[in-house]
This record gives sequence, structure tokens and C-alpha cells, in this order.
Amino acid sequence: MKYVLVTGGVVSGLGKGVTASSIGLLLQACGLRVTSIKIDPYLNTDAGTMSPFEHGEVFVLHDGGEVDLDLGNYERFLDNTLSRDNNLTTGKIYQSVIDKERKGDYLGKTVQVVPHVTDAIQEWIERVANVHVDGKEGPPDVCVIELGATIGDIESMPFIEALGQFSYKAGPDNFCLVHVSLVPVLSVVGEQVVFCGFDIFHGDSILLTFALQKTKPTQHSVRGLRGLGLTPNILACRSTKALEDNVKTKLSQFCHVPEENIVTLYDVPNIWHVPLLLRVHKAILKQLNLLGKAVEADMTEWSARTKVYDTLQDPVKIAMVGKYTGLTDSYLSVLKALLHASVACHKKLIVEWVAASDLEEITAQEVSLAFVSLSFIVFLLQGADGILVPGGFGDRGVQGKILATKFARENQVPFLGICVGMQLAVVEFARSILGFEDANSTEFEPETSSPCVIFMPEGSTTHMGGLTFRFLIANLPSCKYGNAKFVDERHRHRYEVNPDMISEIENAGLSFVGKDETGRRTELVELQNHPYFVGVQFHPEFKSRPGKPSALFLGLIAAAS
Repeated sequence: MKYVLVTGGVVSGLGKGVTASSIGLLLQACGLRVTSIKIDPYLNTDAGTMSPFEHGEVFVLHDGGEVDLDLGNYERFLDNTLSRDNNLTTGKIYQSVIDKERKGDYLGKTVQVVPHVTDAIQEWIERVANVHVDGKEGPPDVCVIELGATIGDIESMPFIEALGQFSYKAGPDNFCLVHVSLVPVLSVVGEQVVFCGFDIFHGDSILLTFALQKTKPTQHSVRGLRGLGLTPNILACRSTKALEDNVKTKLSQFCHVPEENIVTLYDVPNIWHVPLLLRVHKAILKQLNLLGKAVEADMTEWSARTKVYDTLQDPVKIAMVGKYTGLTDSYLSVLKALLHASVACHKKLIVEWVAASDLEEITAQEVSLAFVSLSFIVFLLQGADGILVPGGFGDRGVQGKILATKFARENQVPFLGICVGMQLAVVEFARSILGFEDANSTEFEPETSSPCVIFMPEGSTTHMGGLTFRFLIANLPSCKYGNAKFVDERHRHRYEVNPDMISEIENAGLSFVGKDETGRRTELVELQNHPYFVGVQFHPEFKSRPGKPSALFLGLIAAAS
């Protein structure tokens, strides 16, 4: 087994996840089978209970694992199916060590970070790296490991120690370290190179000012990394522009990395450019002694898709009415799914963010609720070609989402509701069409006399979790799932549409076209005589891929276009 470790230095948010995904894609394009592991040094066992404002969206895997959003990038780039074990956290490691200690597996020894925790980390990596994730038999060829946080952070020290030992055990031909660092341009501090010049067109003397790229942060970062027992083989340097030759020479001299192994990750219009920009696969193949096994990287399809994306001109505007609009990473997979569908339809995606709570605040202050809410919604949603209400927990913004859903239904605007977005579409329909004024979800109003959405019988009131199961498609138009009879989708919810109210709602015109295999649990609703009004209990965004967009997002963009 070969291993590629991706670490980050200087500051967080440099794009280690996209870099790790891009490396995996490049190696995959060379004919190698690739798997991925993300290490998160926080004490949570997983990302399931984290607020989206803390860490971005919670990505749900096929086995129901709730994990860091970077695993979503891995799956989208590599089109693999990962499991919860591909996300390793401090909480998982400590929990496994303590469980073994309670069972007496350490035979009475004093349990310590070294060697017991570090050994557990290495055993976890070695075990998961040998599990195939591409549907083929046999172990992968390469495992790409991303170490979260920044070099020097206290919480990541056990992992760095473990990885140092692991690199020695694996051997130099089986381990390659890619360090992502920052090369800032600090022109604002006044350190500039000034040249005297001459304007040949106007005959005037001019001063030319050039800001310098600063290498010191990367030098210190690499020095710290080496002091902890890890030596980088490749430097991926984030900067606003390509590194100057003299800057590469300086980095090579002080970081002990060959110049040809130093690449610039400068700012690009979209992340699909990153694999084309990175192009470090030959250096990695050489380090891992894989040149004889790999073929020439074929990035033709990826390059063509990226070029199409860059040249899109015809816009399609989607209004995203959500709870966490202050941080776009909270809806990262939804945005990517919209993008995949837009590129497939040759449309330039424009997302208009609408905070659902804003609708609530304006309507709560007005006496003439019906008139003012409608006019304000028109103001916020005017010009939108489609409306999307994504998932979310808690009651903040619920009434605003209902108002946006009503606007889409009454004004023939293409609409897609996901998870709670689907549940609220049912609630709005029951209120407006059936006349159940107090219709609601028991999540938001436990004592409602018209419970359109209820707590799942097998759900836990204390533990949240993701799940994936198969459900039956009935009477579904071919523009969405084609002729499929069964579909596997990923779920993350504890409430469902009340089965006892389905018949009455359906008779009024809202069709329940998708149900689980028992025929009782609602999975997909659709409004008749509407260009596109669909609600789904599951999260289709988690299975969307750049070359294979989700059918439901494709339907939304097509209708909105």
C-alpha cells in the first residue's frame, strides 16, 4: 500500500481538502485505484452534532456516517463511496482506546498517548486504507490522507507523532508528504521593489512598483514540520499569483525540497481548475515508485467540463431560502449539486441567498400580514427562475420557508424542497388548500391539532444520525429518475410526513409519488399542474457528481431554464 499525506501550515483554510481531492483525481487518471482518509483532531466522535456555522455542512455517507464536508469533496472528485471509518477523529480514537482498556486488552499496562493512542491511529489508517471504495475487489493502490488543522496545533500532536512513526514503518518508497502552505504578498506593509521606467508612448518618466512574495511563513512551517519528525516531499504553495523562479529557488534551498516539486496553487475561477493546476502526479509517482505501474494521466473529460464551466454565459437564478445563509459552506453539497446540473444544462448558475428569518421578522412586525408578506417576498424573490428550500434543524426561519414555498406554488415558480423543505411544503399545502390553519410539524409545535409531520417511531430523542435506505418510486415522471423502480438515497432526519394524513392531502392535489418499501413512509411529493414542484425527504445533493448530476437538481434547473 502506498500513502500520500497532505498537511497544512501557516493558516487554516488554505484548501487542503481540495488539494487532497485533486491529488486523488490525478492518481486515478493515471489508472490507479485510490481511497481517502480525513483526520479531524477534534474530540467529537463525528460531525453529526456540530452547528453548520462551526464547521460547514455535515456530509452524510452511504452507511449513514455523518462526517466532515471534505469527504464530500473526495466523493465528488473521485466518484467513490466512502464509509464512516474514512473519517478519523480524536473522539473515535480515544473512545476505541478506552473501550479496549475497559475490556482489559492492555493487560494491566498504564495506557498512554504513546504508544497506545499512536498505535491505535496507525492501526486504524492501515485497516481503512486496505478497504476498496470503488466497487471493485481487492485493496486500492494509494491512500490519500488529509491531516486536518494546522501544523503546530496542540490537538493534532498525537496524529503527527503517529504519522511520523507510520512513515518510517511504511518506508520512503511507500510514503509521500505534500505540504500545503501560504506564500503571501504583503504589498500593504510598504516593502516593495521600485524601478524607474520610461513611457515610450507619452515620453514620461514613471515608477514601476512590484510587491514581493514572502517565503518566511512557509520556511517556518516546514521547519516546524521537520522538527516533529515529518519531511515534505512536495510543497503546494497558495498565493495570489504563480511563484517567481527566484522564490521557488529560495524555498527549495531553505525547505530542502527540489524546485520541480514546488507548485503554486494560485487563485482560480473555480475548484475544477485545481487538479489541472496541481499536476504533481509525476513527482508523487516517482516518490512512491509507481512510474512503471501508472499510465499517462488522462484528464480530457475533466478539462473539457472545466472549459464548458468557464464559458457559460446564459444565467439561471436560483433563490436559496435557508437558515444558515451567513456561511455558504453550510450548504456546500447543495451548491455543488446545483452547479453540476447547471453545467449539464449549459447555464451559468447564480444563487440568490435569502435568509428565511428575514421573512419572519418583516411579517411579525406588520398588521396586514397577507399583503405585506407577499409584497416583501416578491421583493426578495423577484427575478428568481427557481426556489430551493434546503434542510435544517430547529424552528428559526420555518415560517419564512413556508412563505417562500407558498410563493413558489402560487406563482408557478420551479421549486425543490429538501428534507424539512419537503415537510414544510406539505404543511403549507395543508394550511392553504385544506384550510388547516394550525397545520404544523410536531418538531415546531408539539401540541398542534393538525400534525402533518410527526416524530419517526424508531427515532431517538437524544441521538441524531444519518441513514441510507432504498425506497420505491411510483408514478414518477421520466424527467427525474427515468424508468427507475427503486432508488437508494441518503437521509438525515428524525421527523416524517404523518401517514394518517396522506390520503386527505393527496386527494387535494399533492401527489405522494415516492415511498419506502413498506409503502407507508413518504419520500417524495409532487404537485400536479405545476412546472416543477417537488419535495424530497432525503438529501439528493450527497450523491451528485460533476459528470453525473442529481436527477432532481437537473429537473429543477431544466424547469428554471
